[in-house]
Amino acid sequence: MSKKLLFLIPFGFLIAGIFGVFQFLQPSATAGVKVVLQPQNIALVRQGKAVYLTHCASCHGSNLEGQQNWRQRLPNGMLPAPPHDATGHTWHHSDSYLFMVTKYGIERLIGQTYANAMPIYEGIISDQEILSVLSYIKSTWPGEIQARQDRINARGQR
Repeated sequence: MSKKLLFLIPFGFLIAGIFGVFQFLQPSATAGVKVVLQPQNIALVRQGKAVYLTHCASCHGSNLEGQQNWRQRLPNGMLPAPPHDATGHTWHHSDSYLFMVTKYGIERLIGQTYANAMPIYEGIISDQEILSVLSYIKSTWPGEIQARQDRINARGQR
């Protein structure tokens, strides 16, 4: 084996190690997505309500009310579907986080198994439809709740 090749072997391990550490420290591919909901966009909200009624209302309620006792785990370890109105916790999360949970599911975002019944909508509805549903949901919140959620967005929180 040549001296040049012997020199390159440790260098290769160094590069592989740096790449591995970078991958470990790198946030998930979904972390950088910037989404801005549009609750004042009447056409988008109208579309979102229709998509919501088709894909979401069976669990979250036709009036965004969620399932009863949504904070108490069921015998199978899952939580009932939460409300998406102002009484729930949806508005406690950023637009981007809500989009990513809807599209990819909670497990992908947290990187581990989590007992939940929320469908993953990637490949079922389009990004535009997800944006429309979330814009519809936000449009139903009182102004103060929308403003609080906007502050969460501005701080870059999840």
